[in-house]
Amino acid sequence: MRLVLHGQPASRGLALGRAHVREPQMHEVREERIPEGAVEAEIERLHAALDTARAELQQMRERLQGALAHELGEFLDIHQLILDDPELVLGLDDLIRTARYSADFALKLQRDRLVAVFDAIDDPYMRSRREDLEHVIGRVWAALHRSPASQTPGVSGEVLVTDNVAPAELSQLTERGVVAIITGAGSALSHSAILARSLHLPLIVGAHEAVAQINDGDALLVDGHSGEVIIEPDAEDLRRFKRQQRENARDRRALQKLRDAETVTRDGVEIRLLANAESREDVHQAYALGASGIGLYRTEFLFMQGRGAPDEDAQFLVYRDLVMGMRGRPVTLRTLDLGADKADRAGIALSHEPNPALGLRGVRLSLAQPGLFRSQLRALLRASAYGKVNILVPMVGFREEVRAVRALLDQCARELEAEGHAVAKKVALGVMIEVPAAALALASFGREVDFLSIGTNDLVQYLLAIDRGNDAVAAHSSPLHPAVLRVLREILQFGQRRGLSTSVCGEMAGDPAHTRLLLALGLTEFSLHPNTLLEVRAIIRDSHLAELRKLGSRLLRASDRAGIERLLKANV
Repeated sequence: MRLVLHGQPASRGLALGRAHVREPQMHEVREERIPEGAVEAEIERLHAALDTARAELQQMRERLQGALAHELGEFLDIHQLILDDPELVLGLDDLIRTARYSADFALKLQRDRLVAVFDAIDDPYMRSRREDLEHVIGRVWAALHRSPASQTPGVSGEVLVTDNVAPAELSQLTERGVVAIITGAGSALSHSAILARSLHLPLIVGAHEAVAQINDGDALLVDGHSGEVIIEPDAEDLRRFKRQQRENARDRRALQKLRDAETVTRDGVEIRLLANAESREDVHQAYALGASGIGLYRTEFLFMQGRGAPDEDAQFLVYRDLVMGMRGRPVTLRTLDLGADKADRAGIALSHEPNPALGLRGVRLSLAQPGLFRSQLRALLRASAYGKVNILVPMVGFREEVRAVRALLDQCARELEAEGHAVAKKVALGVMIEVPAAALALASFGREVDFLSIGTNDLVQYLLAIDRGNDAVAAHSSPLHPAVLRVLREILQFGQRRGLSTSVCGEMAGDPAHTRLLLALGLTEFSLHPNTLLEVRAIIRDSHLAELRKLGSRLLRASDRAGIERLLKANV
């Protein structure tokens, strides 16, 4: 019987497929005791499952390439750390030896105990780590039962229906032909959602009712644009699906014609489209699509690939190749931004901070480790001899931090020149505006920097005091808040007054739904993932900037999110 249900759209796209419902079977494990003589064999069985889970994680890592190797690697690192946690392993062994529980029930008891610990923690970031724990335990449980580690569907054309999905699973799911994902939990701003958009995989989150009512084998029509899920679609639904598919294919072909087009509004204003990058593949794609340069290169991924921090020479080679790959177009490299939600295999960031999102991260971490920071700045300066390099500093909140970075940068430049290294005469120094204090106190250090980059992901999170990865408050996490719009406008106006190049490099810049909004607020430089560059270019070319600027004034007078949404719907 046809049934229409709804969730929150997190990654756009249309999909038609057979439902594969992934049940949380482990939670239903019953208490089971084993004979005393079977204890050691049961422990051996458990450790074999743990080894299988570790091997599967390693295999996933080896299959990843390009940007995904960086983006998903951090989550694989977290899961590996959980698997290697002595408290988890020894606790399981103890439950089997002392109480003679089966490995299955011991795993369930250990899961329940650790989940209770996470749930009792006040810090939202640490609570969010429960999701990683759940995925790891589920992988071990699956290994115990000799099923695929992640219990992922194995048939092309399936729609995965589950409570939640880990970022590290997404690449594997696409390889197996999964056409869409529906989850009961999750947020449109979660890491899974961001990666799903990069993979062009339709994703609907927060669909509690849908997950409860969908049965394994149901035919599903998934609309990642609206968040609509149709169970057993009728003939008219299928005709509409085919029609939308044809329209989407036509739109994609039209976008490809814009690869060499200028990014200019209808009233003749040029807008710069820069690319976010984490790999050589991203750089190649950005150049091929006509990006004006790299607006954000996340250098921390170099520090997340192996044990120990990369030395100056290793960093230099990566930065040099990146700069040469853009063939003269400017490249903005962000200094180390470990901490908070980024796994750290090099052991640089603090591992047990009470509130990591507000702790030793970004520029604070770099200044706390001057030797490490000095090697990175030297590598960046050496790369500047091969093309135009800009250095971007994350999480700045104080003028003192900017001055300290500038002093160290100048010192490194003098040292390199004395050693006979070539260094560009001018290397621009910019800061990310993602801390509300920095946004409000720009006048105090604006003269100390050469450009600004707005990190909307963290800025929105800190302004609204909402953890973007917490699905319990996900509905409230939106940049369409009067405070967010006003802060963005103030930053952009400051940059205009001071003649400072100002871009937006957060997810907001790459979301076509927000392109005209940002233009209306005064943005003229977008830094976004290459996957959405052509779509954003098409919207800009179809926009009249002068008209949008008039809309901007009205948007700033709106009193709430609903008012902002009404204005955008009526005028965009």
